[in-house]
Amino acid sequence: MKHLGIDLGTKTIGLAVSDRLGIIASPYQLIKYQETQQAIDEVLRVIAKEKIEVIVLGLPKNMNNSLGPAAERSRDFKARLSLVCSLPIRLVDERLSTVEAEKLLINDGVSRAKRKKVIDGMSASIILDTYLRKEERENG
Repeated sequence: MKHLGIDLGTKTIGLAVSDRLGIIASPYQLIKYQETQQAIDEVLRVIAKEKIEVIVLGLPKNMNNSLGPAAERSRDFKARLSLVCSLPIRLVDERLSTVEAEKLLINDGVSRAKRKKVIDGMSASIILDTYLRKEERENG
């Protein structure tokens, strides 16, 4: 089953896809957008092209587990996407995914300029990997 991981930002969306077996998550694409509908249209194109079966959307909770404006943006995006897409959309706590992605890239010696270009895709990959590992534990 192929999954799409989404790291939703205010101007960009990082995407990651899994392999057909739902084991490996890999960064896929960065989408720059100005309005939500444009972002949804781009996500729908990727879903069709990659034959995605499950969508995993990051939910950026605050450290105290509360939901702030970024989480509300993700919930709104999910609601709007579900109006035009019948696939299941799973929300995954993405606290510290960007921090983790940054550390991985720094440890790999990626320059600051290059990190800026790939950080959202790497974050999406971490969000998707978190979901896949949880599914594996629960259905193991």
